[in-house]
Amino acid sequence: MTILQLLLIAVVQGISEFLPISSSGHLILIPYLTDLPDQGPQIDVAVHVGSLLAIIVYFLKDVLVLARGGLANVGIGAQAPNAPAERKLFWWIVLGTIPAVLFGLSIKLGLFNSTAEAMFGITVVDDDLMGSIRFTDLIAFNLIAYGIALGIADWLGKEIKSFEDMSWKDGLIVGLAQALAIIPGTSRSGVTMTAARALGYKRVEAARFSFLLSIPAVAGAGVLIVPEIFEAGAGLAMDALIAGVMTFIAAFVTMAFLMNFLKKASMMVFVVYRVALGLALLWAF
Repeated sequence: MTILQLLLIAVVQGISEFLPISSSGHLILIPYLTDLPDQGPQIDVAVHVGSLLAIIVYFLKDVLVLARGGLANVGIGAQAPNAPAERKLFWWIVLGTIPAVLFGLSIKLGLFNSTAEAMFGITVVDDDLMGSIRFTDLIAFNLIAYGIALGIADWLGKEIKSFEDMSWKDGLIVGLAQALAIIPGTSRSGVTMTAARALGYKRVEAARFSFLLSIPAVAGAGVLIVPEIFEAGAGLAMDALIAGVMTFIAAFVTMAFLMNFLKKASMMVFVVYRVALGLALLWAF
């Protein structure tokens, strides 16, 4: 791939991963809207790993809290004053990750495809589907529907909870929402922020909750795909490395912008963007 294509993919991923506008939907649209070839799932995962590293660096203090909680569960540092609370936060994040893992496995085993074909007559996970008008309709519908849901949750949701207030129920509910994000156009950050806002989390805390919950899921996907990248040869491995580094930079800047933006503004601008893009896709395709 050319540096220009890798830069485009990295910037699109870095911006759209943390803004609640669907990174997978935007990545899929790149070949539709340009003459560039599809970048493939390996590059998609590589840029997601770049985003993951940005989360870890930006929320390093929270990541260390979760790490201490995990160590406390195996007896290391279990006597520390904050150990009980940190242990709980660790397990609630684990609990919230389980739905996405189960959903991902169902797709890997073909169970999700068979259900989608039976209910809607479409194959959701299929390389040949990239040229399907039904697929662009699916992205457009999810952009609009989940965008409206985000707007309603942000408008009606109370602002009383922070990440430290997370309970097992909150972790599971937001985790179930995260599992929906495997469908393009939904937006992992968008649907988890929607669930968190509906549960009463402050806007900044909803984003914080969303990003920290993404760490295990994105890390798992990265671990699974890394062997495939290296098996494909040095060329793809170098492309993945370059794309990942550029994504890290774009993602870190975007995350800093979003966390400051949400301190003084609502999520309505993202709702308007999602609905407008969804309608434009329906019109164009």
